[in-house]
Amino acid sequence: MAATAGVLTKELLSQMRSKFYAESRNLQAQNVCSRIDPLEACLSRSTAQATNHVFQHKIETEGKPVTNQKHSGRCWLFAALNVIRVPFIKQHNLEEFEFSQNYLFFWDKIERSNYFLHNIVKTAKRGDALESRTVNFLLQDPINDGGQWDMVTNLINRYGLMPKACFPESYCCENSVRLNIILKSKLREYAHALRTLIDSGASDEQIQQRINEQMTVIYRIVAICLGIPPETFNWEYYDKSKNYNSVGPITGLDFYEKYVKPYFDVNEKVCLVTDPRSTNPYGKVYTVDCLGNVVGGRATIYNNQPPELLMKLCAESIKNNEPVWFGCEVSKRFSAKAGIQDLKAHDFELMFGTDVQVTLTKAERLLYGESSMSHAMAFTAVSYNKDGSISKFRVENSWGDDRGDKGYLVLTADWFHEFVFEAVIDKKLVPADVLAAFDQEPIVLPAWDPMGTLAQ
Repeated sequence: MAATAGVLTKELLSQMRSKFYAESRNLQAQNVCSRIDPLEACLSRSTAQATNHVFQHKIETEGKPVTNQKHSGRCWLFAALNVIRVPFIKQHNLEEFEFSQNYLFFWDKIERSNYFLHNIVKTAKRGDALESRTVNFLLQDPINDGGQWDMVTNLINRYGLMPKACFPESYCCENSVRLNIILKSKLREYAHALRTLIDSGASDEQIQQRINEQMTVIYRIVAICLGIPPETFNWEYYDKSKNYNSVGPITGLDFYEKYVKPYFDVNEKVCLVTDPRSTNPYGKVYTVDCLGNVVGGRATIYNNQPPELLMKLCAESIKNNEPVWFGCEVSKRFSAKAGIQDLKAHDFELMFGTDVQVTLTKAERLLYGESSMSHAMAFTAVSYNKDGSISKFRVENSWGDDRGDKGYLVLTADWFHEFVFEAVIDKKLVPADVLAAFDQEPIVLPAWDPMGTLAQ
């Protein structure tokens, strides 16, 4: 009987084993990596000792305290609120301050569930079969914690903001996996009910009535796990001069409109991405099918531009004393403990005899599922080389203060080129021809496109 092609035979496996043991360096590497984190073992000492947290241009005041999203995927909310609080702290003469991340998280869970149910209706009405790739994609992950900048904007425009002291964290916002498991189960159940109702010829009014009934249950679940934000609140605080101040009673939306928007207007910021795939030319705008969080909210729109422009505008924003919300593939060439994002951070070749993570181009990594925008953070400082080119950025993360420089990271320009995908810049700093691209009709990418990955 002929051997099946491609089978890992005993002979082939024996050859692999012999080749492994023939090189003593493999045994040394095995001794190390079988006992500690392989990424930490590969950390380049020369890169680590050459890295410092000193920058030529830094925003006037960084927000305090360093935030911590705990065991949740709320980085997009934390990064946004970290950026927004900088001018707020300055204007109100505060020592430290946090907006309530749980407040936006609560409303995102409610709105995102409603958005999912309407996507189920939309795809059913346009003829997408249950077995279609789009519906399958939606059902695979009906709700998670991740998000994009336009989704933050939708929440703030509808519900405003609230100090963290007025709606603090809960167990389920810091440890969100159990809540998400419950919601996903109910949303899939409700998706089945809606598609069955549509197949029966139900009217739009009947479908909406069913969604309203379903959302009543979803609201109950979220409210039990996260608490319900107060309709109005009173905020009492001491400023840097130890003076007592009080605001309220006031709604979250009125608080944003009166006390935040004059110094940070989310509608004046635009989202620029850098997607180098040949199918997606620079200078065009894109959106992703079924991507969003608020029915009736603005669509998630990406203005695709070269990485050099994004980097330049990020630096200009910092020099203008404005931190920058950005999205990246955080896990590659990243030493979390040392707080280093550098293509030279790890020497995989020395440890494993082969390189990883940068052997494909940025476009190829997108095409082959090796890379996507997985995390959002904020730039707060920048430095330049002697020739005028950008050398590195300072990054405010939301993983607590026990990593890097008390929670801050160093990100090199080379790393930016390879793993940064998105930056949010104030319109006043963006060239007119780049802003004009937003007037185009967006090209719709499929729901599963990597540019639709949500930062967590």
